[in-house]
Amino acid sequence: MLAPQIDPVALQLGPVAIHWYGLMYVFAFMSAWKLVQVQLKEQGLWGKAVPPEQFENLFTFLIFGVILGGRIWYVLFYNPSYYLEHPIEVFYVWNGGMSFHGGFLGSVVAGWWYCSRHHLPYLILLDRFAVVAPLGLAFGRMGNFINGELWGRVVAEPSSVPWAMIFPGAGPMPRHPSQLYELALEGIVLFLILWFTRKKDWKAGTRISIFLLGYAAARIFCENFREPDAQLGFIFANITMGMLQSSAMIIAGIATLFWIYRKP
Repeated sequence: MLAPQIDPVALQLGPVAIHWYGLMYVFAFMSAWKLVQVQLKEQGLWGKAVPPEQFENLFTFLIFGVILGGRIWYVLFYNPSYYLEHPIEVFYVWNGGMSFHGGFLGSVVAGWWYCSRHHLPYLILLDRFAVVAPLGLAFGRMGNFINGELWGRVVAEPSSVPWAMIFPGAGPMPRHPSQLYELALEGIVLFLILWFTRKKDWKAGTRISIFLLGYAAARIFCENFREPDAQLGFIFANITMGMLQSSAMIIAGIATLFWIYRKP
């Protein structure tokens, strides 16, 4: 089955090209904007502990944290030699090349900095953004699929994987559509779990821990079907960079739970 060949440019307005990859980020941020507000209103925090103006400013900081963190992390850990030779392309984010782990870390740091300066409930807000983060991931993986990047490994027996796809630029062999696997597990499934438990009376910080553990488990599983980055390959044995960084997230998730629940 040939993978759908979708033009990565959604709309061309003269010299300005609007890419699907960029639109996926817009959809992700719009979803987070609305659904975090819904949760804060349900908790009675909207307009009290979290004034609308400060929420808007916080959201702006988080967007910059996601974009800067995601891009810098990708440049440093996934393809540093290429960007040393082509430094101007560091700014070509519409061509892909964002790291979720870096974007997550960037948003966590940006959110902590803003909340600490403006006396906002950081852990509560972190939990509420963690609930909707998987939805943003789903949009991001759709952007990867449209771009025809981050494809899966070659399927040894195509008849056993009837949904295997031939991706342009990936050779003639059918491959796992690993972008869609990640969209389903890291995105939709994890989002539904967190969304339908959002009203549970858990300690602040519990949801971000569940997100860390759930994302890491889904990512490590999906990495078994995803072609390692060509410039990196396997780090050692059958371990990829994604597996390695996601393992660190598991440690962080367990440590956060321990820190939260060791207090009475």
